[in-house]
Amino acid sequence: MSTDENPIEAEAPAEPAAMTFADLGLGDAVLKALRDVGYETPSAIQAATIPTLLQGRDVVGLAQTGTGKTAAFALPILDRLDVSQKTPQALVLAPTRELALQVCEAFEKYASHVKGVHVLPVYGGQGYGVQLSALRRGVHIVVGTPGRIMDHLDKGTLDLSQLTYLVLDEADEMLKMGFAEDVETILAETPDTKQVALFSATMPAAIRRMSQQYLHDPEEITVKTKTTTSATITQRYLIVSFQQKMDALTRILEVENFDGMIVFGRTKSVTEEIAEKLRARGYSAAAINGDVAQPVREKTVNQLKSGKLDILVATDVAARGLDVERISHVVNFDIPTDTESYVHRIGRTGRAGRSGDAISFVTPRERGLVRAIERATRQDLTEMRLPSVDEVNVTRLSRFDDRITAALAETERIDGFRDIVAHYVRNHDVPEVDVAAALAVVAQGESPLLLEPEPERPVREHRDRDDRDRGRDDRGTRPERRPREGMATYRIAVGKRHRVEPRQIVGALANEGGLRRDDFGAIQIRPDFSLVELPADLPRGTMERLSDTRISGRLIELRPDTGGPGRRRESDRGPREERPARDARRPRHSRGDG
Repeated sequence: MSTDENPIEAEAPAEPAAMTFADLGLGDAVLKALRDVGYETPSAIQAATIPTLLQGRDVVGLAQTGTGKTAAFALPILDRLDVSQKTPQALVLAPTRELALQVCEAFEKYASHVKGVHVLPVYGGQGYGVQLSALRRGVHIVVGTPGRIMDHLDKGTLDLSQLTYLVLDEADEMLKMGFAEDVETILAETPDTKQVALFSATMPAAIRRMSQQYLHDPEEITVKTKTTTSATITQRYLIVSFQQKMDALTRILEVENFDGMIVFGRTKSVTEEIAEKLRARGYSAAAINGDVAQPVREKTVNQLKSGKLDILVATDVAARGLDVERISHVVNFDIPTDTESYVHRIGRTGRAGRSGDAISFVTPRERGLVRAIERATRQDLTEMRLPSVDEVNVTRLSRFDDRITAALAETERIDGFRDIVAHYVRNHDVPEVDVAAALAVVAQGESPLLLEPEPERPVREHRDRDDRDRGRDDRGTRPERRPREGMATYRIAVGKRHRVEPRQIVGALANEGGLRRDDFGAIQIRPDFSLVELPADLPRGTMERLSDTRISGRLIELRPDTGGPGRRRESDRGPREERPARDARRPRHSRGDG
């Protein structure tokens, strides 16, 4: 392929405020869909990229997540799609299943007035049957993760011979997750005549080399985004384990004086679970995400504005463009992995000079994200501690006092009940204060007014200093590391000699099994195998999918670990030697995402 060592650099306009989407050259069907979703003014990356792609040129876009780059490549593709062609015309490669699903949702939203368009997400963790059926019926746009796309190419079930458009979304993340070989293999198996758009937050040497090798005379578009947060927003974070997050959120709601609140979750299922649990605790809460229909979303937002709803639980996509004046607090139940999303989220509060509070839940393994946010925004986040039982009880008593004071102000109703209480006191010879306490019990119901004091932590027995310093038990042997509560140790059949790294293991298992980062505990990489801490209650279906996952071209054969962490049993060797042909089938590279 011909390459351009010095691609043209075009600085995207900083503020294309005077420009509309109609000015970019898009057709009526796409413009109508944009009006439906309320898009009026293109972002910087959209204003610079859409006309270039419509002209047929390749593009290298340097832009962070949250800048609107999905629409920047989706709109030109939809505008020029030939719906009469049944083989895939566009392929979008994304590093994770979550991003692939987001991109699919965006395509479907923008294609609402383009008749007959079929978009297919292809990722690990989803059954092959659904994907194969859709491919047989005919698909115009495929959005997938590299590993599963490679699987379909290996099986001959994905035909890219008629591909016209190829997009590499978050290319630097794909390389970080170990998908470089997969991406290059896919690129090499597509037509030379295709148009390529590569989007990346950074431009490492590997991305630069890839763009020079696989793109024709690309135009390089750089968008410098603002990563500053409002000075009126107080930013705090709480170190908390994944299992403690719901309890932490409940305590914060008890002690924080908030008006309206948005709680951000990473996935649709998380938002629905949080909203359900908050309602069970007596809070007025509702979830919005990509599955919520637009009329329901509008009704929910209006309830938040009017005060009928106090807590909105949302995903990033669902909260875009949300501006509700009474939002005093934003809680990142799952802290975002990129700075742009963080800035976008907390910007829902502290608007127009008003004060606001942003609280982020951070698991111990996510401390680095806090530092990254501080560096990018040049603002410090203050570490907070979990509100204590005493603090919660003080708040509850204060609110109980307020309810009594408010009731005493209703003199007419008080007079009516005063005679009733006096009658009870005379006939039962009970002090008035006891009657008042009994009425409080009736009003409170089954829920206790005050929390029980937290149990004291048991004091560990003192051990001999030499043994303690060496980390050994009374028998002189090093104690076996125990997984944290709710976790179990699993063994996978790849280790140091297969040149695997923890990030490859996390990427592979997360994408194939639908796991979150918080689902991972310690990872120990041994010479011939590795030990990974995962949730103890993994469903059978997840176990089966993970067992068939490949890392560095090898089946990992995930199974619960039943031996000591440092021993390699004979039973571990046998199965590997009995199936050399299975491992040799696809020796190329990692199948990190299925």
